[in-house]
Amino acid sequence: MSVNVETRVDPPGDDTHVEDAWALKEEIREAEGVLKQRRGFFTNAYRRAGCHLLFEDEELVGFASARRDGYILFLAVAPRARGRGYGERLVAEVAEENRSVSCHARTTNDAALDFYEHIGFEVVRRIENYYEDGGDAFYLKLGDGSSLADRLSKFLR
Repeated sequence: MSVNVETRVDPPGDDTHVEDAWALKEEIREAEGVLKQRRGFFTNAYRRAGCHLLFEDEELVGFASARRDGYILFLAVAPRARGRGYGERLVAEVAEENRSVSCHARTTNDAALDFYEHIGFEVVRRIENYYEDGGDAFYLKLGDGSSLADRLSKFLR
């Protein structure tokens, strides 16, 4: 069975796919207990960011919302679509447009931390009480060196 994978972008101010992104985020929150943003916060941040989206046969399976400075606000890949390089591909698209890429991740979210480490992110610092529920976060930055886009280009297919 062949799967048609398509990349789309909602530029800042465009919320064409915000409802699909919210639904995917909520699916992950319910299954894994992460991505616990309030709807208003999520929607406003999505509208202000550039959002890279991945679709399989017209179904949203992943997205990365990033500010103009390369800070990733949200990165989500549907559990059923993981292991296909989609997270790496989304980060690579953000890196292609920015000189640096950074994000926050819960200190307790081992899957996210393992993923970020796998593609070259480094922990810059720990922030106590970062999240609304009092949870701590790590501030992560994609390692310096050669061009980020060059380092991640294998994921841009």
